[in-house]
Amino acid sequence: MIANLVAQGDEVTLITERPAQEQAGVRQLTYAVGEASTQHPALAATDYHLRTGEAVAQMMASLKTTDPPDVVIGHTGWGGLLFARDALPDAALMGYCEYYYRSSGSDLDFGATAPIPLAEQQRIRMRNAAQLLALDTLDAAYAPTQWQRRQYPTAYRQRIAVCHDGIDTALCRPEPQARFTLPDGRELAPGAPVVTFVARDLDPYRGYPQFMRAAAILAERDPDLIFVAVGGDGAGYGRPRDDGRVWREAMLAETGLADRIVHIPWLPHDELIRLFQVSAAHVYLTVPFVLSWSLLEAMACGCLVVASDTPPVREVVRDGISGLLAPFDDPALLARRIGEALRHAPAMAPLRHTARETIRAGYERERCVDRQIGWIHRLSG
Repeated sequence: MIANLVAQGDEVTLITERPAQEQAGVRQLTYAVGEASTQHPALAATDYHLRTGEAVAQMMASLKTTDPPDVVIGHTGWGGLLFARDALPDAALMGYCEYYYRSSGSDLDFGATAPIPLAEQQRIRMRNAAQLLALDTLDAAYAPTQWQRRQYPTAYRQRIAVCHDGIDTALCRPEPQARFTLPDGRELAPGAPVVTFVARDLDPYRGYPQFMRAAAILAERDPDLIFVAVGGDGAGYGRPRDDGRVWREAMLAETGLADRIVHIPWLPHDELIRLFQVSAAHVYLTVPFVLSWSLLEAMACGCLVVASDTPPVREVVRDGISGLLAPFDDPALLARRIGEALRHAPAMAPLRHTARETIRAGYERERCVDRQIGWIHRLSG
């Protein structure tokens, strides 16, 4: 969006904690967050958001006297907009509503076998404190998906539009001539029996253990399958294991897949797209949480997606139409659906086509960005 705004002659200032790559026509202002002032576990996030809000507001106040902005856009959940109305009373405020935390019916209690402790429920509720204060001051707001919008309280939900940041469908496209080279030198091409899995980190939120268990079932049945998992060893959205091991190590030990699966900690974006383009079946699993861009990019590449039958996924993947769905926590059924995708590859061509058309119709980047810029210009007018 920033590049489009600059191209249209808009002045853009980026207020950021970590300097981003320099962009022509974009001024950057960096801020530093002060030291924590509370030790109460339920207030850790709120304290950080408060300190972020103070630092950002100081930057905004300096702009008020030198170059006051017409519109301020920010993430509602991290504190940056907390005091924006106070620092810039005449500016229009637009918030990006990524995620509203809930103690039930969402990620926290998904698959839980015991009641969520009261202290944890209190921590999660307090995590929304700064976001609710920011929401109360906004002139406009948007969320990337319908499901993410529905997580917000009804009183605010009616004011939140839905618009994804968009997928570059010209870049993310099927490519019969694509080639992907594995770290050991093997070259993969479309048509090879390649099963892929991609996440920022290999953690339970994105179903990595379930994928590995399903892969172990498939590996025993078919010695020719090639499994490629991309993701780091960080805790991701979950918490570190109690035994100190990372999930990759634990699941390799459990499944014995060390000789059958290729783990790649990180890929440049262009290589990730090539991996999608050679994939015979792409596995995407998630608890009810923020939907990954990687799923939408894989669909735009025409991947045959085998995904978890969870609410965020069902918004974009229709079982038997644009992909195949399986229960999140059923590795045997997941393996069966992956096997179905591989055995009946020619019959799956319509699903691949519909997956790409789904992204082109609802998530194409230029249309999404044009819509967002339209909101900005209406606010500034």
